[in-house]
Amino acid sequence: MTQYLLDVNLQQVPDPYLHGSWRVVDRVLSQADPATPLAQATFLHLQDGHWQLETGAAPASGRWTVERDSLLSRPYLQLQLATESVTALVTRLRRSADGAYRTLVLYFQSGLELFLVYP
Repeated sequence: MTQYLLDVNLQQVPDPYLHGSWRVVDRVLSQADPATPLAQATFLHLQDGHWQLETGAAPASGRWTVERDSLLSRPYLQLQLATESVTALVTRLRRSADGAYRTLVLYFQSGLELFLVYP
């Protein structure tokens, strides 16, 4: 059976819609360094203020928040790493009618784009 997905209005998305264990299904590196933990991610776990990244190498974790720009209220994820802060624009969020299946696209300042699915 085909899963029908609804686009979520990013200007009004509640933060809990972003919570969960997101599996990386695709990525576009553009000019991003392929050796970074984000570029090698297999899972991104987002919970209340805390995130964890699974990679083929050592996992990474830290704090995260959602911030919105003042003009269009677009959501950005602010991921705090041990040595740096990374910003990712949420470019698309879709979900099934019951919320059990979701897709998320994140675009990072480095040019990295991650395509994620839940569960």
